Amino acid sequence: MMSADCIFCKIISGDIPGEIMYQGDELVIFKDKKPASKHHYLSVPRKHIVNINYLTSKDHKDLLNKLVEKGKQVLADNKGNVDDIRMGFHCPPFNSISHLHLHVISPISDMSFLSGIIFKPNTWWFQSVLVA
Repeated sequence: MMSADCIFCKIISGDIPGEIMYQGDELVIFKDKKPASKHHYLSVPRKHIVNINYLTSKDHKDLLNKLVEKGKQVLADNKGNVDDIRMGFHCPPFNSISHLHLHVISPISDMSFLSGIIFKPNTWWFQSVLVA
């Protein structure tokens, strides 16, 4: 299910341009328009899920694992450093787009001071995911 007024749904459907790095049945990965580091991708489910507060079921756990794994794969495929990575979600009301999206950022050592704050792990505005 897509949302007619969602910019990410429009990128996924091809209605507006986006620099797509990966497309699969369940998710799409594209470059962030305002990158926090050399590699900054958004791993986004095709299904419109508003934000992390809407993740509840076992299916969502599987989806989260796919968002993380494909995000890491795209990073590695584009010569990003998977050992210097930050992955996470902005928490409402600090999410700028109301469509679930996982930030995949590397290298974190090249992030600016401001980006370091915006994407600071495990804060009330940004929740990290564990990267194994």
